[in-house]
Amino acid sequence: MKLIEYADEEMMAIDLANQLAGDLNTALEHDDRALFVVPGGSTPGPVFDVLCDADLDWSRVDICLSDERWVPEVHIRSNTRMLRERLLVGRAAKAGYLPLYARAEAPEAVLAELEAVIQPRLPIAVLLLGMGADMHTASLFPGTDGLDAALAHDAPVLVPLRPSKVEDVRISLSARVLNAAVAKHLVITGEDKRKAVERARTCRPEQAPVAAILDETDVHWAP
Repeated sequence: MKLIEYADEEMMAIDLANQLAGDLNTALEHDDRALFVVPGGSTPGPVFDVLCDADLDWSRVDICLSDERWVPEVHIRSNTRMLRERLLVGRAAKAGYLPLYARAEAPEAVLAELEAVIQPRLPIAVLLLGMGADMHTASLFPGTDGLDAALAHDAPVLVPLRPSKVEDVRISLSARVLNAAVAKHLVITGEDKRKAVERARTCRPEQAPVAAILDETDVHWAP
């Protein structure tokens, strides 16, 4: 893990967007297409606002969320809705999008269908994740029903999770798939999350799921 500190969130958004664009350009020099996995939530929004106009061949980039709530795209809590407003615009509107939701009562009914689209694009070329103060990342929450399956060495590409403290069923890329990314970045803000990520380095992934992806990851932090 490498911790990179910034004076403020604006400087972090600009610098991180430039680093992500550089990583994507490097990936496209070696492969026909690049898979770019990103988080939902509010923290990456300013990064997306800068990144969406980066000068790269977005038509060869596939974008996928690290995790999603099991709600339709038009739902106010949908991470996809935020992506379409802040990342899949400008030059980045030419990128492909790989959804983590299909119309079904529960994710188990369509997991094979969703995985069939993602599997041929693996491994992830560039990964951007967020983290909660409880040391969760993607939808890998401590103590969640489904976490053991998501952390397993032979985990599938996608895992359904049912966190007890949140409203929606979630679907997430497994830790195995996330950690196999060629370039890995974690973006966090605030003193609480800085202390949490430092604490996670000494914890088992069952206690601090973010620990499963910290090796060789650039952690970007602003107060």
